[in-house]
Amino acid sequence: MELESFTRAKVFGQPFLPTDFKLMVFFIQTSFWIYVEQIKGWVNYQYLESYSCPWGYLALARDVVIVYLVLGYLSRLFTSIRGYGVYKSLCMFFKKVNRQVFLTLLSLPPMNKKVEKELESVLAKIEEEIMQNNDDLLQFPQLPAKGITTERVLTELDNLQNLKHSDWINGKVSGAVYHGGKSLLDLQSEAYHKYSVANQLHPDVFPGVRKMEAEVVSMVLKIFNAPETGCGSTTSGGTESLLLTGLAARQYGKTYRGITQPEVIAPVTVHAGIEKACFYFGMKLHKVDLDPKTYQVDIKKVERLINKNTVLLVGSAPNYPHGIIDDIEALSKLALKNKILLHVDACLGSFIVSFLEKSGVHDKGAIPLFDFRLPGVTSISCDTHKYGFAPKGSSIIMYRNSKIRECQYYVLSDWTGGMYGSPTLAGSRPGALMVGCWATLVNIGEEGYTKSCRDIVRTSMKLKYAIQGNEILSKYLEVIGNPIGSVVSFKVRDNVNDFSIYALGDLLGKKGWHFASLQNPAALHFALTRLTIPIIDELIGDIIESTEHLVEENEKHGDNKKKDVGDTAALYGVAGSVTTSGVADKVIVAFLDTLYKI
Repeated sequence: MELESFTRAKVFGQPFLPTDFKLMVFFIQTSFWIYVEQIKGWVNYQYLESYSCPWGYLALARDVVIVYLVLGYLSRLFTSIRGYGVYKSLCMFFKKVNRQVFLTLLSLPPMNKKVEKELESVLAKIEEEIMQNNDDLLQFPQLPAKGITTERVLTELDNLQNLKHSDWINGKVSGAVYHGGKSLLDLQSEAYHKYSVANQLHPDVFPGVRKMEAEVVSMVLKIFNAPETGCGSTTSGGTESLLLTGLAARQYGKTYRGITQPEVIAPVTVHAGIEKACFYFGMKLHKVDLDPKTYQVDIKKVERLINKNTVLLVGSAPNYPHGIIDDIEALSKLALKNKILLHVDACLGSFIVSFLEKSGVHDKGAIPLFDFRLPGVTSISCDTHKYGFAPKGSSIIMYRNSKIRECQYYVLSDWTGGMYGSPTLAGSRPGALMVGCWATLVNIGEEGYTKSCRDIVRTSMKLKYAIQGNEILSKYLEVIGNPIGSVVSFKVRDNVNDFSIYALGDLLGKKGWHFASLQNPAALHFALTRLTIPIIDELIGDIIESTEHLVEENEKHGDNKKKDVGDTAALYGVAGSVTTSGVADKVIVAFLDTLYKI
């Protein structure tokens, strides 16, 4: 039990103090003479007599609490040192202290006023970028007194599409839009039209939707080589799939292992959805560093962090930042050895990693195992709305058996509204989206997905080899790890100074490309899609040209140049600095608030 739950309790008429250390000092100071008598009793093997006086029961309760708190603290300390090492544990401690100190300083009136002033300018830039609007658009801060005509609505929809935006249509955006082609879009639109009122919450009203949903789950299970006991459910996206993974692991650990303080172990590159699951469901997350050579999660560090409270191990296939598939086989062995659930996040990999073997792009030996063929893998998440090209809002969470899946269910049998059960986080779910997913999968088929995988991965490998083989790019840039799927990430070489990867990203942005910016290490990432295939040469050419331009600027101005780091570099500089802890959080909150301004 955490100390915070005792902070308002009363012991001998005094409040508990706010830390384990102060609590221990309090008891030692006020009860020293009692311990002297007790020690005498222990020496004479009569320790029970030391509690036989009128105050003995209170003293006994006090000692039990102290021992419990001390053992709990030592256990957490041992787990941290064993998992992270003394040096890393100290660094984490001081980082936490520093963050709290600077947050306190920034909250003081003089500093807070300065921070708020700076945030105002950042907010103005965010609003300018996000809140696209013009005088030609209709404005609806409230319901119109009288509805506008269908024709006018359609016209307004066209006008809204013409607002300034990233060029996803021509494939210049990393990921985000997973387009399957116009004919597929027409099919999905027709499917949505036919089932626009369908709700997966009511299978008796829409039995066809129930059948299609079950078939979608079954098809995806087969793609990931699930056993006969395999099962799953559909979700609204990768984040909900990961939330359900976390929920199921927590409940499974509580039900079958009696774990009340659940912990999750995952790579630092794990998708933020896992962190959100831990935040929502009260689980402690251990984030493990990567192997500096492979950029896979460091298996030895994972093993050292496993303890009696561990309910879930997580690996990615591939991870979002670098497109690297973790050593799932080694994680599987750890999971089996320690009888822990293991989740593989294949949301981004989707129908790319699952078709790598069939595509023939790589030698079979170059493709690691990551699916249910590994006995330790107990769950996998896959986004059908990414490389499955299904309509946005469809993902699958798969489990090795129904015993685990049941732990994500919510069941309420005594509700006054009747017996209630929900398989996922949502109640009502848009059946039309699932119908569109089903129509997409059966329309493309295994042959279509195999070809799609082959075309996309060959294109991404062309980008990878260009960075590694081009004279100027290979001198300044380095591909992170050995990606074999659709994602390629690259950073500045360690021996290169005075070259900003974020400045390169900003230059590419001016050419219309939308790269994802990464941190720790600073890098750029591009998730290639079908839309990128015909313009891959243009992409490579622009990277070369932008790199040459930065090199020339640096050589021209040298150290005397007052560098303009750009918005991206400035933002990530704020996020990565201890002295500006909390400011980046405020920027994110400001961005989220802007989404709902009119």
